[in-house]
Amino acid sequence: MSSHFPDGMVVAPQPEAAEVGLEVLRAGGSAVDAALAVAFVQGVVDPIMCGIAGFGSMAVYIASTQIHEYIDFHAPAPTAASPDMWEHLIIGEARDGYGFILDGNINDIGYQSICVPASLKAYAEAHSRYGSMPWKDLIQPAIDWAKSGWQVRPHVCEFWSDTGQLGRVGTAQRISYTSESRQLYCKPDGSPKQVGDWVINDNLADTLAIIAKDGADALYTGELANEIISDLRANGGLLSLEDLSAYKPVINKPIYSSFREFTISTNQPPGGGVMLSQMLNILENFDLQSLGHNTASYIQIVAEAMKMATADKDKYLGDPAFVDVSLEELLSKSYAHDLASRIKRGEKAEVPRFSPTGICKDTTHISIIDKEGNCVSMTHSLGMPSGVITKGLGFMYNGCMGVFDPRPNRVGSIAPRKARASSICPSIVFRDNQPYLVIGAPGMTQITMGVLLAVLNVLEFGYSMSDAVALPRFSATSNAVDVCNRIPRFVTSELESLGYQVIRDPRSFGFALVHGIKIDGNELQGGADPGGDGVALS
Repeated sequence: MSSHFPDGMVVAPQPEAAEVGLEVLRAGGSAVDAALAVAFVQGVVDPIMCGIAGFGSMAVYIASTQIHEYIDFHAPAPTAASPDMWEHLIIGEARDGYGFILDGNINDIGYQSICVPASLKAYAEAHSRYGSMPWKDLIQPAIDWAKSGWQVRPHVCEFWSDTGQLGRVGTAQRISYTSESRQLYCKPDGSPKQVGDWVINDNLADTLAIIAKDGADALYTGELANEIISDLRANGGLLSLEDLSAYKPVINKPIYSSFREFTISTNQPPGGGVMLSQMLNILENFDLQSLGHNTASYIQIVAEAMKMATADKDKYLGDPAFVDVSLEELLSKSYAHDLASRIKRGEKAEVPRFSPTGICKDTTHISIIDKEGNCVSMTHSLGMPSGVITKGLGFMYNGCMGVFDPRPNRVGSIAPRKARASSICPSIVFRDNQPYLVIGAPGMTQITMGVLLAVLNVLEFGYSMSDAVALPRFSATSNAVDVCNRIPRFVTSELESLGYQVIRDPRSFGFALVHGIKIDGNELQGGADPGGDGVALS
């Protein structure tokens, strides 16, 4: 395979990060080396999307041994958290199912919204298992970018200017929450920096230099840990030194399912892989090609599968350390056949919500294949970022408490050291026991929907990778069907005549930012979602 792919390929939503990843591959680094270098740079040049204090899931496939596993790093709640601590503050649930709205947004922004930083420990675990280049060499490009600075890109500017959707706090408020963040990401008047403005982050460069020298433990048990907890305690945060020192990522086997002649590999709960597999199982019962791509009939059937998977996620999926998740039942072909039969009978699935409208993107993704055929698909995030940057450290913490259910005795309820459910689903599709697609997306609750549609575009309709991630998308994570503005009104009017509420997003692109690689014989096809700023490089 090395003769087929002399440099491999990197697909990422940030050009700066993708360039570094390809340079690592060209220097002889593995797909994992490249993924880590990319991730560190992403934390610099897309600092509200991801970073060392975030969470995520990484699929690793080693071609020579066919080892395939997931390094899952879902940020757990602090031990000081309790199931009923915010029950009295509930206003409602976001329509898309991604988080609850509380009085004062205490779960969504600020010091109490922070769960245990998980990403850095997972990066170190991946390096210890599969890395071939020195740790410090993989961090140095990120240090260089932080010191020399980078320019705000169009998608970053759009994201930073967001003023809030579905009752959630807007990114503009998050980046101005602390004085440290305002100095980095805002103009003197407090408004977000615009396209072409420069961001230089010397504090983050210094923090990364410490991590490069002392390893990930610097953030979990060393000097950085003490600075973190001192700041959080002084401002009412819930995290403790014990929370940091006790954290470890989880090594999981993939979830395997089939679709036609393909094998789908994706992540375990509390990740979103179950939803992706379940939707494909349902849709396998339909002749989708005969319906026509993005016709009203096609959208109706796929949207119903989306709603069914969403409803099951809300009822059954959570952290397996706290919730008994019946994977065998949820992923069985007979269950999927029964759900498909309900769609064929014209039944409409119900997705109950505690309240009602919008789409969010607070995550990023990497798809990589190296010259040896090793593959990495990693989605990592800050969730809904907390807005908090400790003075002198330069990185923002996750805001993962915002997605827990503040009502006790639910699958998504708050509990000490429990991880909340996520839609992230970095996946690898195999054909004839060889990787065929390496795919994933950012996009909060829309991630599984975006990945599903891109996978169908390739597997069912034969589109190239670039076309697959660029075609118009839709989503159904509530009783409504959301569509991007490129889906014609003559299609949506037909859906409305069938009794569906259709909500049109004014943007041309949306519902996740899918990035993937298609391995078609000797050819690598890369697809970077045109809704963002990303590239595919080889």
